[in-house]
Amino acid sequence: MGHLTSAPVIDPTGERTMILNMGPQHPSTHGVLRLLLEIDGEAVVRMMPDIGFLHTGIEKTCEAKFYQQVVPLTDRIDYLCPMVNNLCYVLAVEKLLGLEIPPRAVWMRVLLAELQRISSHLVWLGTHAMDIGAMTVFLYCFREREELLKLYELVSGQRMMTSYFRIGGLALEPPLDFFAKTKKFIDGFSEKIDEYENLLTGNFIFINRLKGVARINAEDALAIGLSGPALRASGVDFDHRRDLPYCGYENFKFKVPVSNDGDVWARYVCRVQELRESREICLQALAGMPSGPIKADAPKVVLPDREKMKTQMEALIYHFKIVTEGFAVPAGEVYQAIESPRGEMGYYIVSDGTAKPMRVHMRSPSYASLQALPQMCEGKLIADVVAAIGSIDIVLGEIDR
Repeated sequence: MGHLTSAPVIDPTGERTMILNMGPQHPSTHGVLRLLLEIDGEAVVRMMPDIGFLHTGIEKTCEAKFYQQVVPLTDRIDYLCPMVNNLCYVLAVEKLLGLEIPPRAVWMRVLLAELQRISSHLVWLGTHAMDIGAMTVFLYCFREREELLKLYELVSGQRMMTSYFRIGGLALEPPLDFFAKTKKFIDGFSEKIDEYENLLTGNFIFINRLKGVARINAEDALAIGLSGPALRASGVDFDHRRDLPYCGYENFKFKVPVSNDGDVWARYVCRVQELRESREICLQALAGMPSGPIKADAPKVVLPDREKMKTQMEALIYHFKIVTEGFAVPAGEVYQAIESPRGEMGYYIVSDGTAKPMRVHMRSPSYASLQALPQMCEGKLIADVVAAIGSIDIVLGEIDR
């Protein structure tokens, strides 16, 4: 647990309170987050989130790399949904380049992004339930996540840091059995969600621990900068995929779960419903998957298919040139936002016309969500702090970037 100071602190009202350090090495803070709590008994009087224990300097590192070399760095921002971060970055660069991506690559991106959303929500659901005391759900969720990791490995060669989306398309053509195995997983996933809900949604203890806890209304959620499921659970009906469509999401039919309660329970319900909606999007992507190339016809940006090269030596020379010299991007600036599992993930990129970005800045949803914690938790119990942290689904990799 945390560490107590040697003596209690006297607040201005004359009441005796105590300072409690919760974290930064603490399982219920979901990473290296330190919460400085002023408590009166078990009640939280004041809270101050303290971050910076995992600072990686990724944004600055991006500026020292060629544009294509930045893709593996984006995997490590939010390591629970690396493909979604790949997607946001490559869409931003493609917007600067004015590249048109082949339909097959676009639909593959949607399919894999939604599989990644499912995978991320499974980690959230399992860990959040375990925070509350429900151990079985954690084991069930990671059972399904393991199957998804196998699919990522099948298509990209890596279980987590895939770097599969590339500027101009995809890294590789999906293997022949990828779609069949994905369809098998998706077909059986609805029953798995039913299992989770049978254990939690009607559980009297679970309901009492979540309902009415860490409530925040729509006005405050917008002012603080909440996005994604945490914002929609407070009654704001907004989703980038539907309202500001990107990557062909306008071709898919899905519902956006919304609640007006704004508490931990509402955030739980919205994310569980999102699991079902992401499954529907995956089914549509599999059913309508176009044929054709997976890379844009842009020889200066992406390596052409081997068949278009006259000789093996020509292919090696061309590949070496792209790797060592990169490719120039027209001068300008762009901001691209997408709907990550945690909310609005945005990339702001400034190009000076060279082969390396002049500035890369990432708008991460977890960083903004942390601002809501004091308002959610002050006046509540310490046990409610644990439930509140789990409900906003933070990842410290994208906070301490």
